Amino acid sequence: MAEYYLATHLPFTRGRKPAGPYCTFSVFHNLEKRTMTKEHETELTGEILKGWGHVPGKAFGEALRHGVIALEEGKTLAEIREMLEGHKPPPVLPLREAGQTSFHVNIEADSLDETENIASVKQHMTELMRTPTIEAGAIMPDACPAGSAGTIPVGGIAAARNAIHPGMHSADICCSVMISNLGKASPAAVLDAAQRVTHFGPGGRRQGQRFTVSQKLVDGFRENRFLANPKIQRMMHEHMGTQGDGNHFLFVGKSRATGDTCVVTHHGSRGPGAGLYKLGMDVANRFRKKLSPETLKQNAWIPADTEEGAEYWKALQLVRKWTKANHTGIHQATVEAVGADLADRFWNEHNFVFKRDDLFYHAKGATPAWGDYAADSTGLTLIPLNMSEPVLVVRGKDADHGLGFSPHGAGRNFSRSEHKRRNSQLTPEEMLKLETEGLDIRFFENRIDISELPSGYKDANSVVTQIDTYGLAEIEDYIDPYGCIMAGDIEPFWKSRKEKRKGRRG
Repeated sequence: MAEYYLATHLPFTRGRKPAGPYCTFSVFHNLEKRTMTKEHETELTGEILKGWGHVPGKAFGEALRHGVIALEEGKTLAEIREMLEGHKPPPVLPLREAGQTSFHVNIEADSLDETENIASVKQHMTELMRTPTIEAGAIMPDACPAGSAGTIPVGGIAAARNAIHPGMHSADICCSVMISNLGKASPAAVLDAAQRVTHFGPGGRRQGQRFTVSQKLVDGFRENRFLANPKIQRMMHEHMGTQGDGNHFLFVGKSRATGDTCVVTHHGSRGPGAGLYKLGMDVANRFRKKLSPETLKQNAWIPADTEEGAEYWKALQLVRKWTKANHTGIHQATVEAVGADLADRFWNEHNFVFKRDDLFYHAKGATPAWGDYAADSTGLTLIPLNMSEPVLVVRGKDADHGLGFSPHGAGRNFSRSEHKRRNSQLTPEEMLKLETEGLDIRFFENRIDISELPSGYKDANSVVTQIDTYGLAEIEDYIDPYGCIMAGDIEPFWKSRKEKRKGRRG
């Protein structure tokens, strides 16, 4: 009996040969004289692991090694199988059926362009809702499509369980708005001071012109596995006090309620946020390949309960603090440059991830509409419309059909390029005068970007009406426009590089 037992257990003796005739008794004795049954198989092989549901890979090799050692120590295959469950890959999550998870629609059409826009937005959301982590969704009155099919639209909200989707907050992490009340300061003086202070366009500030970043924030970035990236570290300093391009702006107007002059800024986290987004998408796609290969790349996620998820969540909060400091620096420098007194200031983000109860709410251009969404919330939020219309000061209504959100602005019915094509019969100067008569509109780069004129956006009155119709927020004040500063029609960096290369060849 002992000789048979030893011979059949040779595969897990790691090549050791029996030393002599008495070795059979020694092995039998050390294994506590277990009898031969099907439960006590003679070896553990890769084929057995595959039968248990393990998949070849790094974890597979580790499982086999641990299992062989456990078998040598006398554990049964049943005990080893249970012990190795943690080495098995998680089950692959398939996409949900289209329409299986519904979403709330808080938008209505008042034109052919709007009808086509809404149809595209719904198509995007229907595909996005197939993502296995998403449990609820909604679209706002300012919704418009962005990216390829299945990408979260601007004005979209998606609530996920145990998942952070970098693609659903996009590269412009924490795009946000801040307002400062400067009392009875002259709007013209405020706008002039702001133009001397702020910075639009690509890249950051030059050495000697940079705003200071707090040491606490510097330390926080350095200690985070995502934000310790050298490029992000550099941009953290260079991009402080900058606003970028596109629809970002510095707006000056007067409160209807008090007559006070207010300055409003709109921008996100600039280079640091874009860098974090890229790193986050890389990590999310590694998880996607293991957890749900069918999920669209742009909807990949980082499981929140992993080490990577915890670090990414911390990184988002640090980027939020950096972005708030960026707004604050521009506002405070403007206050000091004009010699005004600060009466009030608050801010809110509309491109971010918010945790509420046990779900992560991804808002791509949507404003949180519940009072305690963040420790620094005031209950009031801002909704800009366009440069010739007021900025709305609102109090959210936390509507269930809005998943607790309200719109972030006016949105678009068609792309920037389509808007330029439709208005090619007029010069930029003619369009500016026609659409902003009586306002002081400035472009930092001295080139009018007609896609940012009011005609590039949805009808502001329609958006305001729908905010009321759907019960998304209550308007408490209007900041009527005096003027604003925008980046201007900046040539894309890739195009300028191409032209430079062409010039060198010529």
